[in-house]
Amino acid sequence: MHSSCVAWLLLPVLALPLGAQTSTALRSAAATITPADIQRHINVIADDSMKGRNTPSPGLDQTAQYVADQFRRFGLKPAGENGTFFQRYLIARRRLDLHASQVGFHFGDRQIHLRLTDDARFITGPVPAGELHSSAVLLGGTFSAPDVTRLDLAGKALLIVVDYTRPLSATIFGAPQAAMDRGATAVLLVSNRDTAQFRQRVASQPRERVTNPSDPDFAAPALELRDGALVDMLHWAAVDLAVIRASPTPVVRELPGLTVGLGLKEVILESATSPNTIGLLEGSDPVLKREYLVFSAHMDHVGTAGSGQCQARGGDSICNGADDDGSGTVSVVELAQAFSQSGARPKRSVLFLTVSGEEQDLWGSAYFTRHPTVPLSQIVADLNIDMVGRNWKDTIVAIGKEHSDLGTTLERVARDHPELHMVPIDDRWPEQNFYRRSDHFNFARRGVPILFFFNGVHDDYHQVSDSPDKIDAEKQSRIVKLLFYLGQEIANVPQRPQWNPASYQNIVELRPAN
Repeated sequence: MHSSCVAWLLLPVLALPLGAQTSTALRSAAATITPADIQRHINVIADDSMKGRNTPSPGLDQTAQYVADQFRRFGLKPAGENGTFFQRYLIARRRLDLHASQVGFHFGDRQIHLRLTDDARFITGPVPAGELHSSAVLLGGTFSAPDVTRLDLAGKALLIVVDYTRPLSATIFGAPQAAMDRGATAVLLVSNRDTAQFRQRVASQPRERVTNPSDPDFAAPALELRDGALVDMLHWAAVDLAVIRASPTPVVRELPGLTVGLGLKEVILESATSPNTIGLLEGSDPVLKREYLVFSAHMDHVGTAGSGQCQARGGDSICNGADDDGSGTVSVVELAQAFSQSGARPKRSVLFLTVSGEEQDLWGSAYFTRHPTVPLSQIVADLNIDMVGRNWKDTIVAIGKEHSDLGTTLERVARDHPELHMVPIDDRWPEQNFYRRSDHFNFARRGVPILFFFNGVHDDYHQVSDSPDKIDAEKQSRIVKLLFYLGQEIANVPQRPQWNPASYQNIVELRPAN
């Protein structure tokens, strides 16, 4: 054939807009997301043989391996640790040795020591390795958590003077966490509970506990101290507790010359590890591929009946977690398959992340965001999927729409795909604080814009009846296709998603996270 004829025949193809060619490829990729595939994956992940996928458990490890096998089949790169698809974190059961633990105060040549068997009690937080010695800052009077965010507490112990003879404002309760976020080495509540009440609380303090990634690396131990045991020491430091408690305004004082010594002792009784599974599709653009869009969901559920709110029914004792969050896990798998199709690789890289420990206290996502396998500053957005297989046929709640321009992008993408018959709607239950109750929150509080896709709870939530046969796979397939098109938009446009300034201040700046 003559070359001029070949060129003439190619003209109609070359004249097609690039968007039209891309749309054809994307429609073909989206078509791989099918109800049959969704149901097949959920039947595996939420099968009775997985025993409810508790964290940790053999069933959870099997689920993590199943997800990794799918990622490998789609050609994703391992993005875990040591060249694998897995990132594992330690869970340990520990016992605090109350008799060997103490809090010391030193002022010049004067010193006192408070034992955890009588004048001090452990509340929460990590136990430092070795003894800890810090200068001290005192906070008292009428204060709230935002007052703490303005303090320089790095490397210092914060003494919070609390008055338990009066009702405590709800805004006070965030003060210890705010102090930890500001780098305090210890948070010590100076308590005026009566002696009998205080001794009762000392006797009931936990001696055994589970430590995990939700105990932040940067957090401080928090303890309550009986103020009667501190009167002399604070008098030497010119502190009058009665005057401070009576103040109608916040009282903040550096305590020069006062050193707090913390010596807490504990032993590990048993330990285990739990997995996150991470696959990477590298972006097509030589520059933008250094940025990442994350699709996340949690693999775990609550195990078998008898612990928590999941109760046996007849002979059924396995809490399958088909919707919570087998549906989200399968969505991430289906998205990985669609994005890996020919012509569907976007400019930015895409990270497919299934975590464990969400049901415990967001353990897996807490660990990942503190030990990310890609630079956290280069993650442009997290689209988190938790329970998308039930309830309304043609709507899906997208929590967090109002906090960034991701909400506007989502609405535009949904309008551009009316064939999906899927309308994203705002949070219907703000009073239940779902924004802080799934894995996206660990990304958000570290500055990553998020959307959280969620169909709400139902009568089978955390029950043995959350079974695979109740999943609406057809509806879920349309939600996953919407997420696919949304992900393509986010991963291809030049500009990263942007926070709304007020939301950034409230979520990130007021609760900084390391």
